[in-house]
Amino acid sequence: MTIPKISIIVPALNEANHITEVLGRLQAFRKRGHEVIVVDGGSSDATVLKAASSADHVMSAPRGRAEQLAAGTHRARHSILWFVHADTMVPDNADHLILEALDRASWGRFNVQLSGRNHFYSLRIVEGFMNKRSQITGIATGDQGIFVTRSALEAVGGIPNLSLMEDVALSRLLKAVGRPACIKTPLLTSSRRWEQNGIFRTIVLMWLLRSAYGIGISPKLLKKFYH
Repeated sequence: MTIPKISIIVPALNEANHITEVLGRLQAFRKRGHEVIVVDGGSSDATVLKAASSADHVMSAPRGRAEQLAAGTHRARHSILWFVHADTMVPDNADHLILEALDRASWGRFNVQLSGRNHFYSLRIVEGFMNKRSQITGIATGDQGIFVTRSALEAVGGIPNLSLMEDVALSRLLKAVGRPACIKTPLLTSSRRWEQNGIFRTIVLMWLLRSAYGIGISPKLLKKFYH
């Protein structure tokens, strides 16, 4: 039986400080027949140069995660799509975990672990809440490494073209197809936003943004408050 292959799509913007290490962890997946696609949103640093030797394809797309993911999806050639942020480290056996998960679901996500050493206990609480909330609601965020079969993604119309909250919108669409598989093995993602902006302030901001989106406020307007 032929083992399905995965297209790993990495949207990037000014990630020169992280992209080499992140892609380095993905080389074992390339050796097992999976492909890595980096979609740059107009970096002004050396992101594209550093990615060139460590990806199967490096391409450009209009800035914005939704458009970058959609461009990568269009370029991808495999039947499984996995969206990995450019500041996220993945476990060595992630492909095996994804294939096992897709035996029981058409999409899913990983638990997440925040990388910071400062504010250790606060970050553990934050990541624990993120993972539990996602498990209960069936809604995943982009830093949880959403994966999906191409057929399921096409069935819901592809990546929602939103300037913010595309991950939440996509989860809602896919949840109508079926609940996500939740892989407990975590991805290690950067905690820089939490540490730079303050943990409590970031929690409040994220809660307000999600609540505002939930009552119908435009993602285009919300993005002004996100950055």
